[in-house]
Amino acid sequence: MTESSSSHYQVLRVAVTATEKEIKVAYRRAARMAHPDHGGDAATFRRVTAAYETLIDPQRRKAYDRSYGAGTVRDASSDDGAHFDAPAAGSRASATVRRPGNVRNTAGDPPVYVPPYEGNDAPLIPLAQARQQVHGMPRKRGIFGAEARIQREMRTVQLLTRQVLPAIPAARLINGLQSPADNNHIDHAVLSGYRLALVNSMLLPKGAYAWDGRTLNHGGRAVAPPQLARVVWAMQDIFPELNVTGWTVVHSPDGNLHEPVIDHHRRPAGDLETVQIVNAAGMVRGLKEFLASGPAPNTVNIPVLARLLRGMH
Repeated sequence: MTESSSSHYQVLRVAVTATEKEIKVAYRRAARMAHPDHGGDAATFRRVTAAYETLIDPQRRKAYDRSYGAGTVRDASSDDGAHFDAPAAGSRASATVRRPGNVRNTAGDPPVYVPPYEGNDAPLIPLAQARQQVHGMPRKRGIFGAEARIQREMRTVQLLTRQVLPAIPAARLINGLQSPADNNHIDHAVLSGYRLALVNSMLLPKGAYAWDGRTLNHGGRAVAPPQLARVVWAMQDIFPELNVTGWTVVHSPDGNLHEPVIDHHRRPAGDLETVQIVNAAGMVRGLKEFLASGPAPNTVNIPVLARLLRGMH
C-alpha cells in the first residue's frame, strides 16, 4: 500500500483500537515531524491533519470505520481544500495557501478563516470575535512594579498594532495570557496561519549592549532578560502543528525604535535559539518576516485562536 493510499490509522501509526489519548499523542509526534516549518512535507502534513481531525471526532471516526471496513475510503490527500506551499523554515520566500484555479495568497491578502464560517452551525468563537486583530490588554499583576510593567507592555502593544498587524491582516494579537509552563503570564502572543510568536518586553537605558546568549552586558552591568524559552517549549507541545518562537523586545526610555543597540557576540545555542533579543525596530522587522514566510500566512486558525482566547488551560 502506497503512502497516498494509507488509512488514517496508518498515517498516524496507531491501531484501529487506539484510544483518544493514543491518537492525540500520535498526532503530536506525526505533526511535528511532518510540518513544513520543521523540514517536513506539506502533503504529508495535510494527510496527518486530516487523519487526526477524523479519528479524534467520535462520529466522524465511526463513519470512517464503516467506510474503511467496506473498502470505500477516499484518500484525504486528494481533497480539493487548501494545501500548503511552504518554503523551508527561515526562508524569506512568502508561503501561501493555494486552491485549485485561484491565485496565490500572501500575508498581505484578506484573511481566510479555517474552518470557514459558511455552513458552520457551531463555530468555536463568533465571527465578530475572530475578525478582531487585537484581543485583551496588558493586565495588572501584583503590586510592586505594576505601573512600569504596564507602561512597557502598552508600548509593545502599540508597536505591534501599528507596525506589524497592518501588514498581515490575518495576524491576531492576544494580550495577557497565562503561561502553561508556570504561574507567570505571557505578555503577548501573535498568531498568523501556522506560526505563533510569544513576545515580552524590557526597558533599558540607551547605549550599546552585548548579548552573549545569557545576559545583556553594558558598562560592566549584566542584565538577564525574562525567561521565555520554557514557555515557548510548553506552547510548542500544546500546539505541535505550529512553529512557535519567542521574542524579547528591549525598549529605550525616549521611544527611539533603534535604541538600545544590541550586538550579538556569539551565536546562541540550545534553548536560546528559540528566543530573539531585539530592539523595537529589530522586532518589527524580524516578526513580520517570521509570520509572513510561514505556511498559509493569510489564514486565521480558528481552533488555535479559540484555545488562546480561553487561556489554553
